[in-house]
Amino acid sequence: MRIRSVTCFVNAGGDAVQAAGRLANEARTAFDEAGLAVQTTRLATQPLTLLGGDPVELAGELWAQCAAAGMDYLSLGPVLADAPGATQSMALIDRIPDLIRATGAVFCSVLVARRGQGINLAAIRRTAWAIRDIAHSTDLGFGNLRLAALANVGPGAPFFPAAYHDGGPPAMAIATESADLAVAAFSQGGSLEEARDRLVGEVEAAARQISSVAGPLAGRHGFRFAGIDLTPAPFPEQARSIGQAIERLGVDRFGAAGTLFAASFITDCLRRSAYPRCGFNGLMLPVLEDATLAERSRDRLFTVNDLLLYSAVCGTGLDTVPLPGDVTEEELAGILLDVAALALRLDKPLTARLMPVPGAQAGDMTAFDFDYFANGRILAVKELGSPGLFRRADWLTI
Repeated sequence: MRIRSVTCFVNAGGDAVQAAGRLANEARTAFDEAGLAVQTTRLATQPLTLLGGDPVELAGELWAQCAAAGMDYLSLGPVLADAPGATQSMALIDRIPDLIRATGAVFCSVLVARRGQGINLAAIRRTAWAIRDIAHSTDLGFGNLRLAALANVGPGAPFFPAAYHDGGPPAMAIATESADLAVAAFSQGGSLEEARDRLVGEVEAAARQISSVAGPLAGRHGFRFAGIDLTPAPFPEQARSIGQAIERLGVDRFGAAGTLFAASFITDCLRRSAYPRCGFNGLMLPVLEDATLAERSRDRLFTVNDLLLYSAVCGTGLDTVPLPGDVTEEELAGILLDVAALALRLDKPLTARLMPVPGAQAGDMTAFDFDYFANGRILAVKELGSPGLFRRADWLTI
């Protein structure tokens, strides 16, 4: 297991970034001494809607501060489009492609739906436009790695692009790269109950080790320790693949019948585990960040709709999903709308990070040169959307 991210949550302004950098750099050293490698340190601010000013200029200024403080990535909090009458959100969404093109390490998001409020269909449609614009104006559409649509996602989740601050005192949270715990727990024999007990035990042991470092350290720097998101994020090799864990559990190949059960089983293991938690704490299925998922995409064993089905029982939604370059704005909007509907109906946080690849067709291989990606096959779309739904309403209370 590794620490995917030490994420600091602050209100932008003053010396907040510098203070976060001091904490993050000390955390990297402390975790390393405890035998836990830290992959990245990150900063997340309050929502972009509340920051004011030109978003592109703001992103440049804040990133310069982050880089000087030794942080690896910055997440500007989301454009808030989760309430009726959020007219300012449309103008901000329209600036997101410029923001992505102007920066290389700044993430952003759009909160398009929230339980108790409803779904902003107009914002979903504009976010779909932004995804297509970024796809066709960045190399291989790679800029969409740094944009997500959020549905029912609250503050304090340490995984990017979903991370944002609640506006209160500064906080620190930990995101793990812990798919290897599931691979190890499921590689041994025994019953499902024994496999579950092993994973719960490994998760709780890891959480105790992390908490023993993070809690005191955050307190010494005047930060609140917000908790751990032990969503078993993968790395693109088989020993750290959540798809591999599912297959070690007993599914022939990821995408076969039984995959939905396995996804639910892993999520249940996390829910049974006792530790200070924040964020998603469910199953993450990032197609291009997982060696087995990328391989099974090459085998054509799952579709976008399958991933959406698994989202009903897992943790984070659709993540790094490669799509044809000619996918339409209408179809992208329909996919985002379905993710939002699931999130609200099931009252769970879900995100969508979709990656159309310009010039690529369904079945083509991706060709990303990125240490954290395993190249897979472009997933097919149905070349149909639901524009009639969007013509009927800009907002729906649910």
